[in-house]
Amino acid sequence: MGKWVFDGVEYATRNEMCKARRDRYVELIAGGMNYTQAARAVGVSKRTGKVWRNGRTRAGRRALPSVVIRYAPVMDESKTISPRFLSLTDRIGIADWVRLGWSIRGIARRLGRSASTISREITRNTNPDTGWYEPYRAHRLSRKRLARPKRAKVIVDHSLFVYIREGLGRHWSPEQIARRLRFDFPDNGDMHVCTETIYQAIYVQAKGELKKDVAKALRSGRTKRRSHAKGSERVSRFREPMVMISERPAEAEDRAVPGHWEGDLIMGANNRSAIGTLVERSTRFLILLHLPDGHDAEHVQRAIIDRMGELPAVLRRSLTWDQGSELALHKRISTSLDMDVFFCDPHSPWQRGTNENTNGLLRQYFPKGIDLGGYSRAYLDMIAAKMNNRPRKTLDARSPIEVMLDLIEAA
Repeated sequence: MGKWVFDGVEYATRNEMCKARRDRYVELIAGGMNYTQAARAVGVSKRTGKVWRNGRTRAGRRALPSVVIRYAPVMDESKTISPRFLSLTDRIGIADWVRLGWSIRGIARRLGRSASTISREITRNTNPDTGWYEPYRAHRLSRKRLARPKRAKVIVDHSLFVYIREGLGRHWSPEQIARRLRFDFPDNGDMHVCTETIYQAIYVQAKGELKKDVAKALRSGRTKRRSHAKGSERVSRFREPMVMISERPAEAEDRAVPGHWEGDLIMGANNRSAIGTLVERSTRFLILLHLPDGHDAEHVQRAIIDRMGELPAVLRRSLTWDQGSELALHKRISTSLDMDVFFCDPHSPWQRGTNENTNGLLRQYFPKGIDLGGYSRAYLDMIAAKMNNRPRKTLDARSPIEVMLDLIEAA
């Protein structure tokens, strides 16, 4: 009896079971199911499904041939279509009103559409054999046109591909090529493409030696698309949106109110180990975070919550960090400690000046290029105590621990 089971059937080997799963995936796609649903149905990830479709080479140098998928002429009716497309109900109405002799503009007003939309719908989908607009046939044709994936027009039409390639060879821009196509072939719609279609064909096909040819042909010399986002419109690198330092309260800036902290990591050899540092802005009080199991987001947020949870709530007002990935779970920190978390601007270490200065002082005990994973929590607490007992000029010769104890007693 086989030990590999899929869909209630046992197979003698894992390869047979995998083949059955892959074949089932192909059947579901051919039946109109989308990629995500099909992958979930056979119990694999979307990435594995993509490998099966495209024949990519996965880890371990194991090449997989692409599957042959024949797409259904009509897409799954359960798939949600954007309301900007005409529905079957709309098309039935159009057919009825056309037979009643309504005008194009009258039908458009009834459906809340533009007259050009209705005119184009009737022109494209009228049955040439009968001369009538048939709603079910029109809807079936429309759904078929939506089927994906489709081969790019530039690739399907060889003459169009050659024209674009020759235009690039003359150092014409994609916009110039698109305009010239309409000038040279005014009555041939198959030779008309927009500028964006040409750019996509260039960037997708620019591989290997062709990448060098494209770089020479385009004036910009780029073979990848450049983002058009403005520098000020930064996209958060974390799933939870970042609150930037510009929104931090003024009381944290002038250090008049205690409880505002700055944090960072000091890294060991080859960035394989780290120690977390937390410095209170007004007292310069230091807490060192023990990270023996790693300095990823999970371990860092847990260490911050454990150590700062020992402090009174009045001394947990805010935490400022750089945009390092180790604070990706900042929402957990904010929720657990009831403390705001702010992020510095990129490449702006001076916005955490107290923490940067403290990290420099700590290199006396933790020189660069050594492994920081071997230090115990007790040793880190001892180093923090030494730092906190140093008299500071900014504190009128008092030490951070003395000022912090006064604040805790007052709290």
